[in-house]
Amino acid sequence: MSLLQIEKRQAGLSSFLGMQIPLGADEVAYLCGRTGTFAVAKALGKFFYLETQADEIVLFTEPEDLMVASSFGVGKKIRRGLRCTIYQLRELDAPLIVLPKGHPASPRLKSVISIGPRTTFSCRIQPGTHPEQDVLCGPEEFHGMEVLANPGGAEIAGYEEFSGEIIVEKL
Repeated sequence: MSLLQIEKRQAGLSSFLGMQIPLGADEVAYLCGRTGTFAVAKALGKFFYLETQADEIVLFTEPEDLMVASSFGVGKKIRRGLRCTIYQLRELDAPLIVLPKGHPASPRLKSVISIGPRTTFSCRIQPGTHPEQDVLCGPEEFHGMEVLANPGGAEIAGYEEFSGEIIVEKL
């Protein structure tokens, strides 16, 4: 984890330790845990279409905003799938599909994604059903972690219990 720099940051009146992950426009970072993996890449200020049952929503992003994709799996195959999910949305302009709560396909989703300046992981939500784009389904080991955008990459807060591996590679 030599590429990580841990520094004390101020957030309003409270302070926390944030794990900094430098991230270029052409890179993806993976946080690989015991039961899950998530990938982080820059959104590059692009816009994305969110398709819900009732509406089509256009999501505009800033250059430093992040795409955070999550999966309940580990290993090289999962990392490739997360990279493909990010690539399809960012480079091929594929739409994000938001399922209605209780949809039978939700438990079969292999990856889910959130796009914006801040993403919070929750193990208490149903995958693929949150158009708000600030909360993302993940395994218990990621519950409560936050991924925050910054100009140099990503900051991970609430990672104190994380003991996995971090991999950064070209997208």
